[in-house]
Amino acid sequence: MSEKPITVMIVEDDEIAARIYEQFTSKLEGFQIIATATTGKQALEMLHVVTPDVLLLDIYLPDMNGIDLLREVRKHFRGIDVVMITAANDVETVREAIRGGAYSYIIKPIMIDKFMSTLEQYANTRRQLQQHTTIDQTAVDKLFTKAAHTPATKTVETVTTLPKGIDKLTLKLIRDKMQETTQSMNADDLAALAGMSHSTVRRYLEFLVSINEVTVETFYGTVGRPERKYRWVPQKTAK
Repeated sequence: MSEKPITVMIVEDDEIAARIYEQFTSKLEGFQIIATATTGKQALEMLHVVTPDVLLLDIYLPDMNGIDLLREVRKHFRGIDVVMITAANDVETVREAIRGGAYSYIIKPIMIDKFMSTLEQYANTRRQLQQHTTIDQTAVDKLFTKAAHTPATKTVETVTTLPKGIDKLTLKLIRDKMQETTQSMNADDLAALAGMSHSTVRRYLEFLVSINEVTVETFYGTVGRPERKYRWVPQKTAK
């Protein structure tokens, strides 16, 4: 009899980021996406209908702070684990995530290997807790100590199968356009340069960020959504 899949809910208002999480989560054996919410209110409403094993939760939601949503989950849905995925890198937010009982905290822009290894570690932790009724101190120490090593960063050369929605020729065009400039640019700038739609360019840029070919910085203005600017990372050549 096969193991019951680990069910996942994504709480992320950025549609492209949510698609990336869904694509790579689906590549992991034993995981199943069962819902996606774009606001905190929507997530709470869904949680009264479906109960995922783990929540992939952003901090910057349109209607509430993800930390507040984490507290609500802990108050009303204690059996759900939470992995924070966010651009928030201030110490206070990280501290509150720890206090709120988050399993892990991934800072955007995410790397494929970090994202996938975190979910794999989570699955391993669940298996160990389900296989025993009692546990000794050594095993407890291992559960409370996350893996110290960082896996090698995955590049486009090691991604043998492109995710759905990423075309090889279009990816090459976006990559070539990024290499032509030494300045950071937002998705609108590159869309005009490449003659493509904003949504298409944004999807490809986020994919290049996920494989560490492009870096991204988030700039916060006084009003409106934060602006994301992308910069090409010069690739090292083998000697």
